[in-house]
Amino acid sequence: MKTSRLTLYIFLGLLLGIFTGWKFPQIGSKMHVLAIIFLKMIKMIIAPLLFSVVVTGIASHGNVKSLGKLGAKTFFYFACATSFALVIGLSVGLFFKPGIGFDSVSISQNMIDTASAMAAQNIHSSFADMLINIFPDSIIKSMANGNLLQIVVFSIFFALAICAAGEKAKPVLDWISALSEVMFKFTNLVMIFAPIGVFGAISYTIAESGMGIMVNYAKIVCSLYFALFLFLFVILNIACRIVGISVFSLMRAIRQPAMLAFTTSTSEAALPQAMKIMESFGCPKNIVGFVMPTGYTFNLDGSTLYLALAMLFSLQIADIHTNTLQLLFIMGTLMLTSKGIAGVPRVALVVLAGTLSGFGYPILGVAFLLGIDQFLDMGRTTVNLIGNCIATVVIAKWENQFNYAKMIEFNRYFKKHNQPSPFTDNEFLAHIPIEEHSDMGYSEKIENYKS
Repeated sequence: MKTSRLTLYIFLGLLLGIFTGWKFPQIGSKMHVLAIIFLKMIKMIIAPLLFSVVVTGIASHGNVKSLGKLGAKTFFYFACATSFALVIGLSVGLFFKPGIGFDSVSISQNMIDTASAMAAQNIHSSFADMLINIFPDSIIKSMANGNLLQIVVFSIFFALAICAAGEKAKPVLDWISALSEVMFKFTNLVMIFAPIGVFGAISYTIAESGMGIMVNYAKIVCSLYFALFLFLFVILNIACRIVGISVFSLMRAIRQPAMLAFTTSTSEAALPQAMKIMESFGCPKNIVGFVMPTGYTFNLDGSTLYLALAMLFSLQIADIHTNTLQLLFIMGTLMLTSKGIAGVPRVALVVLAGTLSGFGYPILGVAFLLGIDQFLDMGRTTVNLIGNCIATVVIAKWENQFNYAKMIEFNRYFKKHNQPSPFTDNEFLAHIPIEEHSDMGYSEKIENYKS
């Protein structure tokens, strides 16, 4: 199915799901099965796709020495991005005060019990436990549980072993390379069912929560989405400008996986297609295979921002006042405890409940947020995806491996002809290695793109 047509069908599935859940809630509440089936189809792709992409990307290049440098740069960028996300979430929470006067919504005893259960979950008892959890006991178990980070770690060591084995391992590498191509074709087949999955997910959400819930929670919802847009169009836009690409051009390229992430509230649904797009966009396979899945664990910009805002919301509801030092300590704790737990359901609320309980604060705010969490999760999951796509481009540029010519070629098919190119010839050529300037077909690509 063509990309433009599939995007249209996904959007129609979204609109039809909203209408069905609103007008026919009895039907909409039964549509969740469609979303679950689609997400299961996505999950069966991720492990073999991720394994084959990471191994092929590292082993085929054979540059093992650069892996440590790549990892250091990646985690440095992740730390910077999530720190900015914390600051923006904290600033918006202090400015709008979404928890002040929040007394028009009633909560059930079931919500309070659920929040208490979340607070009791032991995610990481120490930093050492978090490090231990990175390494798998069994790769089969890691694949079955969908632990992306453990799959990446195993794949890296497997790729290093292939490099060490040399020519004897060439048949293995050829087989894994073929597996990578097959899994991308597999992804295309599964994506045909995306509109049905989107319809099921959104109709169920609207049917269960109702449209009226948005009115009661308007302040916290507006505060979060304002903060997410602020982070996206200020911080991530600056990151894109530094590496010489347009954030709008990138978002246009990943609009389909972004819509999937938004409507299903699940990062995993968008990962296979996002990885494929980022490779086509100009990022080398080894960087895509390392940065994207690692970012899903350590670079959850949207979730980190939400945690800062939700923490303030919870403190404001309980009328608890903290000084600057206490607040900074709480925020630092949130950022650390949210790492390495991407596979936990409702992970943001679990982390929030555990942190509130750990500091001795009431978890009433978590109980309130349970009622609107699905709508909040849609936004933060989308920003998580976009943030990791931008991180992949930034790291590729930092490693001097981003292919601007490939990006231009990719954008030709995604940009409307009546819109100007995001780069002038001089701006574009400034990013291209000297040897590519002499390519006679290269200038023709620029002119074709501009036309």
